[in-house]
Amino acid sequence: MTAQKHIILNAFNENCVGHINHGLWTHPRDQTTQYHTIEFWTNMARTLERGLFDGIFIADILGVYDIYQGNIDLTLKEAVQLPINDPMLLVSAMAASTQHLGFGVTVNPLTEHPYLLARRFSTLDHLTRGRFGWNIVTGYLDSAARAIGQDNQLLHDERYERADEYLEVLYKLLEGSWEDDAVQRNKAARVFADPAKVHSIQHHGRYYNVEGYHLCEPSPQRTPVLFQAGTSGRGQVFAARHAEAVFIGGNDKATVRNTVQELRAQAVQAGRHADDIKVVLGITVVPAATTQEARDKHDEYVRYASPEAGLAHFSSSTGIDLSRYDLDEPIAFHQTNAIQSSLRALEQLGGTRRKLLEHFQLGGRYPAIVGDAQQVTDELQSWVKETGIDGFNLTRTVVPESFEDFVDVVVPELQNRGLHKTSYTEGSLRHKLFGQGNHLPARHAAAQFRKLA
Repeated sequence: MTAQKHIILNAFNENCVGHINHGLWTHPRDQTTQYHTIEFWTNMARTLERGLFDGIFIADILGVYDIYQGNIDLTLKEAVQLPINDPMLLVSAMAASTQHLGFGVTVNPLTEHPYLLARRFSTLDHLTRGRFGWNIVTGYLDSAARAIGQDNQLLHDERYERADEYLEVLYKLLEGSWEDDAVQRNKAARVFADPAKVHSIQHHGRYYNVEGYHLCEPSPQRTPVLFQAGTSGRGQVFAARHAEAVFIGGNDKATVRNTVQELRAQAVQAGRHADDIKVVLGITVVPAATTQEARDKHDEYVRYASPEAGLAHFSSSTGIDLSRYDLDEPIAFHQTNAIQSSLRALEQLGGTRRKLLEHFQLGGRYPAIVGDAQQVTDELQSWVKETGIDGFNLTRTVVPESFEDFVDVVVPELQNRGLHKTSYTEGSLRHKLFGQGNHLPARHAAAQFRKLA
């Protein structure tokens, strides 16, 4: 009998109060107002490792959600990803509190120089012993562009063009500047690193000019595990070249299945294997010991959630001020420079503000699975079987109980069915995900920039 494929499980989070399911910070048991404390994050990391999660996927934005009603009033009142702290500074504390949990951290490459970011990535990969991953986003908020001195965001496809070159610079630094055996640590000969095996990179491109040595010795993975979330046409081309895991959204299985098939076909066209890319779906789960308890808990959460705050978030994701429409007035769809998958979702979710608000009853737009252990596992298994996805990014509802409930209620049933690991594999995050060692394979775009011993 063929063994079941283990489902990838990430906790989906952000270093802020309100992430996806907005308004639930007002629930009396919710502790997300403590997001600015180390204990909040280290306790969460230990819970996730107890549940043998693959990682915590930490989103991030620069700028503010100011499209809805033309201001940030609702954004501030409901803490819609504002205030928001730096996600990378969480990693060291969580890594020190765990042994195996991976960390996928969102950083926009278009807002800082690759030479500096390469050092931070190598440092965190060292400190986590190879458990670090990077979620590559190219931004979409004009408020972020203005805040760093630009008139507006680059056009959608040009953002990816620039990110392509950015990745090339990083590969040269992380993969090519230091050879595998450059570091000798020879005290007797007084040679820490062999000068003949450390190389200055030379890059002169359209967007970047970099001449210099990478400042760090090779880390366990060299290049962190590469996550990406764009599923537009240009985003898929970028993912096919670079991504090892792609985070997608979707509310119906047919649409998600098509996206998975398109991503895998693009990977093959780029000279990679179809399974070189793991596809992970955003989803919300409200589990409990019995069906009725789960439904009651869901109903309780709905009473505290803010669908309008979810709509404010969605407005900035689409670039369309949805507050301008009456409840049953058809929303005039038009192309914007924002998130293309959100624009597609706007068309699919009903086309009026009333229907959107109904869909956002938990404050967010990801599918919600409500039930006991068997019902939740049945539905998770169905998503994997019918769409071809590899796993899930689980959004938080009420913290810490949403992740604790999943670990205590759902994980044992997943393990009973052979869908979730019963122990961690030793090694780096990349090795845990792919079982092929710490480094990017030779067929990946980064390989051409290596200097092997």
